[in-house]
Amino acid sequence: MTQPSTSPDTRIAVVIVNYGTAELTMNGVESVLSHDHAGRGIEVHVVDNASPGDDAARLAARHAEAGWGDRVRLWPETVNHGFGRGNNVVIDALLARVDAPDYVFLLNPDAALQNEAIAILADRLDALPHVAAAGAGIALPSGQPVTAAFRFPSAGSEFAQAMNFGPVSRIFRDRMVPLPPDQPEGPVDWVAGAAVMFRLSVLRDLGGFDPDFFLYYEEVELMSRIRAAGHQILYVPGARVLHAEGAATDVKSNQAVRKPKPAYWYDSWRHYHLKTSGRRGAILAGLGWMAGAALNVPIAKLRGQDLRAPKGFFRDFPRQVMSPLLFGPRR
Repeated sequence: MTQPSTSPDTRIAVVIVNYGTAELTMNGVESVLSHDHAGRGIEVHVVDNASPGDDAARLAARHAEAGWGDRVRLWPETVNHGFGRGNNVVIDALLARVDAPDYVFLLNPDAALQNEAIAILADRLDALPHVAAAGAGIALPSGQPVTAAFRFPSAGSEFAQAMNFGPVSRIFRDRMVPLPPDQPEGPVDWVAGAAVMFRLSVLRDLGGFDPDFFLYYEEVELMSRIRAAGHQILYVPGARVLHAEGAATDVKSNQAVRKPKPAYWYDSWRHYHLKTSGRRGAILAGLGWMAGAALNVPIAKLRGQDLRAPKGFFRDFPRQVMSPLLFGPRR
């Protein structure tokens, strides 16, 4: 693996958005401060998204006790902005500065650096001006690698993933959203928002995260705009991050089969497809998911498996997604 070069003039802002995960967030901050980042200037920003309980006070106490000093700035918000808008709080402030950093590295509150991931990602962006964002490889705390690079969703992928039938999945294999956990380094459609570095200049040009999203799909939509603007997204598995997936939201990819999705998840799904494919494309994607989910019912029963669709899907999806798409926003 190519070692990161030392670029002391490159400055990077690390942003962690916390909601009810103070201990994990503090561990994430410490994981950043414990690395030298190949001599690059690092500043850490922690946004507390109006967490319930005493998270803001605990973060402030750790800031003082651990001597984080000017290396870490706390942003105690009084409103839960969600993920994208929470990051925008810091991104907008950085853009207003004369001494704005070169890159912004977003780190989930339930994630921590396993190696010099920030330096490795910055090294790629330093060397490849056509790349606007670079994502790290992600593993569970057990060390098991998980998918962190993806294709953009489509009506075909929604249908095939919902149906969960091998022959159909093979037909649509080039459209399936998740790429394999062992995906090699290279350009992809989008990377996991749990550990991704952006050029701040590109975020300035594109306006950062779309404020219509509360949680989920906001990074996919942003990276679709980045790709549409002619930039590349790079997956860099050599930059390694450990991620306790879902600790901040209780929504996990390996548990989504029979747990209900929260309303904001369906809203984000609708926003994403509407913004990237238009109303017709979003309706087709929705019909694709519903058709696949309906066909999965007899398949799952024959196999003795749980249904692929989230619990309550056939009630929630038509009401929260299809009705607004077909008849306008819910009142």
